[in-house]
Amino acid sequence: MPDNPKSDIDPSPPQVPETKASGAGETLAGPARTEREFTVAQRSQAQLVLRRFLQHRLAVASLIVLTAIVLLAFVGGALWKYDVGQFTPDESQAPSWEHPFGTDQTGRDMFAQVLRGTQISIGIAVLVALFATIVGTIWGAVAGFYRGWLDTAMMRIADLVLTLPLLAVAAVLGHNVGGTWWLIAVVIAGLYWAYVSRVARGVVLSLREKEFIEASKALGASDARIIFKHLVPNALGSVIVNATILVAIAILLETALSYLGFGVVPPDTSLGLLVSQAKTAVSTRPWLFYFPGLFIILIALTINFIGDGLRDAFDPQQTKVRA
Repeated sequence: MPDNPKSDIDPSPPQVPETKASGAGETLAGPARTEREFTVAQRSQAQLVLRRFLQHRLAVASLIVLTAIVLLAFVGGALWKYDVGQFTPDESQAPSWEHPFGTDQTGRDMFAQVLRGTQISIGIAVLVALFATIVGTIWGAVAGFYRGWLDTAMMRIADLVLTLPLLAVAAVLGHNVGGTWWLIAVVIAGLYWAYVSRVARGVVLSLREKEFIEASKALGASDARIIFKHLVPNALGSVIVNATILVAIAILLETALSYLGFGVVPPDTSLGLLVSQAKTAVSTRPWLFYFPGLFIILIALTINFIGDGLRDAFDPQQTKVRA
């Protein structure tokens, strides 16, 4: 045997074969690993609502149509060559290139009158929605937050308003305000705020028991801050949906009041008043009736479809997604 036999075991450290990371195209030596950092962009609630609304094709199409009507009424009315009260020699003329919607029996251009009527009707509807939404939201939020006897008293007042025959009361009050369009809007809003207050109160009753409200109380936040900083903003989803419905209701109620003679009065005009004035000319001069009626239908339908889209967008049961 040799004096210094060689060991069969190699004392040098073993060589670790190089391997490729699966699907990464990178070579990893031994136990070394390449860490990847993933960043997830969190969408805000407003972005989520906008994304859901844009997925509602009918609502988006309705918003485009309504925007076109508003621009036509306010911008087109200012640029149109005929004024709403201007008389022309073309009396009772059918629609033509000169008068797209024809003329009435006195020679006034119907296109100018319809645009002016659309301005007044939309102005009434928007004012009704704003006034009724603000008053109703605050009323319902205060009642839902304090509950107890205050809640009972405030909701009984709202119930009393809800039991009033809206068309009859609006007709009487609208007649007494002299046909001024913004006063008519205030009258209609004064009859519809109770609907919004019911919705706001229901949302606030569920929110007031949440942890963030308890935390605000523990931190010493005042009642006014809790109501207007936390409760009202979180109830806006349902309130906004009801506000869009109020716009459509106000358009139709103003039309009914003007048709009955209790709405807007000449020399001003509205879509409802134009329909009322043309009710006896449907068979002889149908363009006087159908064009303002078409605008009423388009405005009411588009607003209802927009409300449907907003309801789906604000639905709290929708799953929040990440980008």
